Amino acid sequence: MVFTVFTSGGMREMRQQRTGVLNAARVAALPGVRTAGRRKEWAAVCGSIARYTGRYGWAVVPGARAARGGACSCGDAACTAPGAHPLPFADEVPAGAGAEQAVEAWARMPGASVLLPAGRSFDVLEVAEAPGRRALVRLERMGLRLGPVLLTPTGRAQFFVAPGAAAELPHLLYRMGWDDASLDLACLGPGDHVTAPPSDLAGLGPVRWLREPREGVPQPPEARLLLGTLAYVSHRARVHV
Repeated sequence: MVFTVFTSGGMREMRQQRTGVLNAARVAALPGVRTAGRRKEWAAVCGSIARYTGRYGWAVVPGARAARGGACSCGDAACTAPGAHPLPFADEVPAGAGAEQAVEAWARMPGASVLLPAGRSFDVLEVAEAPGRRALVRLERMGLRLGPVLLTPTGRAQFFVAPGAAAELPHLLYRMGWDDASLDLACLGPGDHVTAPPSDLAGLGPVRWLREPREGVPQPPEARLLLGTLAYVSHRARVHV
């Protein structure tokens, strides 16, 4: 027989989530959010934001969106990153915010995409999708503690690592002997953002979790623990093109 124990903290979190869902439904009923599809999308976005801020301790930033092959919602005809940048003057939802605050923030920016700022709780090591999938299998077999991994519609795998990786990357590659190699590998840090589910990226399609975040897991691993494997699979993919 299995018994479920609810702590006071757990009950409080459940009440907060229920309040957030009710508020999401209330806002979804406002003019401009009329269709069932839009109401469902709204609830999914607000629920995801509440998890990111409340469970995982990440800040969330409202981002621009772009129609497939169309202009950016920021209104700048010369936008260099259509549908893939924070909205000017939009309020950030801080880490630790509850569901109600998430709903209120997105009510002011309906239709915004969900962006996570790098350089705070995490940096991101990015490689092409196929090498990234191979690297993930290798790293899991090695028994390493891994963080979340995003998969973009542009064919990129984004591995969350401890903050500071962007500044350390050249030194780490040098120490590992990969500084002169041909690598399709990038690092996102302070000032950069990643698009998070359930949003799409630049009108090209949805972003998905290749490895979902987990509640109660410490911060992502140090970049040096993943970098050797990511560099290796990235280099092999370049060599065998």
